[in-house]
This record gives sequence, structure tokens and C-alpha cells, in this order.
Amino acid sequence: MSKCYSAYIHIPFCKSKCKYCSFVSYPKIPQAEQSAYVDTLLKEIDYFYQNENLKTVYFGGGTPSILEISDLSRILGRLNFDKNAEITIEINPETVDYKKLYEIRQAGFNRVSIGVQTFDDEILKTIGRIHSSQQAVETVDNAFKSCFDNISVDFIYGLPDQTIESFCGDLKKALQLGVTHISLYGLKIEDGCFFYHHRPQNIADDDTQADMYLAAIEVLEKSGFEHYEISNFAKKSDKTNFYSKHNLNYWEAESYYGFGAAAHGYIKDNALRYANFADLKTYMSDFCNKESQVNLTKGQLLEEKIFLGLRKCCGIDVSKINSEFDIDFEVKYKNIIKKYIDSSLLLKTLNGYRLSDTGFLLSNFILADFIEI
Repeated sequence: MSKCYSAYIHIPFCKSKCKYCSFVSYPKIPQAEQSAYVDTLLKEIDYFYQNENLKTVYFGGGTPSILEISDLSRILGRLNFDKNAEITIEINPETVDYKKLYEIRQAGFNRVSIGVQTFDDEILKTIGRIHSSQQAVETVDNAFKSCFDNISVDFIYGLPDQTIESFCGDLKKALQLGVTHISLYGLKIEDGCFFYHHRPQNIADDDTQADMYLAAIEVLEKSGFEHYEISNFAKKSDKTNFYSKHNLNYWEAESYYGFGAAAHGYIKDNALRYANFADLKTYMSDFCNKESQVNLTKGQLLEEKIFLGLRKCCGIDVSKINSEFDIDFEVKYKNIIKKYIDSSLLLKTLNGYRLSDTGFLLSNFILADFIEI
């Protein structure tokens, strides 16, 4: 097995299930059962982990901050870290106070990603969030007081009764709080969530979501944030940036471990993508096996290189793709390139191509053209 320098760790527990959520998560699981899950997680780490000095670790969920500090520390204690490692934990405001955030920082986490979604209390209730706007503000403040200087917040746009003005107001409030990274996600109602069978009224249509997205880009870029990936914006100065190093590892198609129920991983050397069992009981009884494993073909690897590369605002480097896959990109994709250059959805760069802001809105259609050739 080749070396991995990143790891994703899935904590599939939460206090309650949000109405838009179709992720693998289990609400209201007793703390003793959560600790038992961590026991299994540690066995999986012991079985697969090769003691690399990890450069990035990301605890996602679910709600990882629901775990006891002792369990979070047990997991971190099983891993080795590069001295400049980025260690991120997703947090929901209702699960932490200043004391817990301080303990999370002392345990070794140096980046938090806070699920705010909106600062509108009525919309929070409508979508099934159980924190208030004030709790979200206090969580950001307490993260700073706990000596976190790398603080990301998530927002969703297109929510019921949300307007472009109120969404931009949410972003401006986050900027006033001093956060260093913002992730934006358009509301998608998928099978497996409450809203799929109980569709709310007054949700934004596709055109309104597009207007919200473009308005967000304008607000954030005017405030000194760099739009570096379709959904992600980072504060940037001459000395540093606050990109998510862990997510960049995904977008650059590098190896990463996936630990925990429903976690996915990738081993670059043999182009192996795998997924752990999503069912909690199955995972806990069979952690050393996988629900799926696929060795990607060279053609699939090329498609992923294009798909992932065009998610980034810097786009793709044509010379690197030509060298890695022994192709002439501009010959192979000549018609597609012309089609989207002519419509201003694709832009030429010094090294290759990138999507325009409007191109990002239609990225699924554009990328499908590249994949289907």
C-alpha cells in the first residue's frame, strides 16, 4: 500500500437530523455507543494506517463535535502528524461552549468548520437546525477566544423564504465576525432527507440560486476573500492564505485514508477508490473490509483529473495533463473547448483552462461533456 498523507475520519452522529440532510448520520445515539464506535474506528486505523506523518486530517460527519473530548483525543493519539499539519473538525454550535472549544484546541485541532447555514432564526427552525443565530455568533467568538485562528463557516443558499439580500447579509455578518474561510452550498433536496417527501414552499428556483451565488462572489471578493474553488472562499494576504489544505488534496487527486462508517478513500499508486460500509452495525462488525473497491482505468483517471481540476478557480494545467496521460488535450477536446470558450463559460489561462463564474453555475453540464467524449 502506498503512503497517504491525508485522512478523512467520519463521525456519523448528531443531536438531530436536519431536514435537508441526506448524509450518513445517526441522531440521538447514546454516548456509550459513540465510544464503542470510536473503539472500532481505532481498530480500523490500526489495521490500515502506516504511521505516516499526516499533513491533513479532517473530522467530518454527522457532527464530530458531539463526541466526548476523551474520544476525540483517543483518535488523534493514534495518528502521527507533520509539524505543519492542518487538523480540522466540523462543529455545530449547539454542541460546544467555550470550555469544549478550548479543550478541542488543546487536544490538537487547529482548524474548525462551523455549520452556521444562516443567521436567520426562522429559517433555521424551518430547516430543522437546533441552534440559534446567537449561538452561531457565540461559537465563532469562542473559537477565536480558544486560540483558533483558522475558522471556516458553512452557509446554504436557496433556503425556504431566503432572499438574495438576506443571504448576502449572512455573509457580511460572517465577515464582521472575522472568519477566515467560507463555504457556500446551494440547497439540493435529495432522496433520503425529510424535505424530499415534504417539500417546503418558497424555496429558490435555479435562476434565483444562480443570482445568489454570483452575488456572494461579489460580496466576498470585495472583502478580500479569494474564490479558489467552486464552493470555497478564503481570506488571503501577502503572507498566507486560508485555503482548506485537506480539500485541495482531494481536488488534486492525491491519496487519502477514509476511516469510519461511510468514509471514502483513495490510493493513488494503484488508482484505488474505496468506500467503507455505510450501515453502522455492518461497519462495526466488519471494519477491515470495504463496501466497494474500484481500480480506476486510465480513461477514468483522466476524467477525474479534468473534473477535479476544473472545480478549482485556477483550473487545469494542460501540459501536466498531456504529460501524465500522453495526449494532446487541445486536440482531443477541441470541439468542447471551442463550444465553451465561445459561450464565455470556459476561459483560457497561462497554463490551460478554467471555468468562468457563470461556468461554475453550469459546471455539471460542462464537465459531463468532457467525461462523455
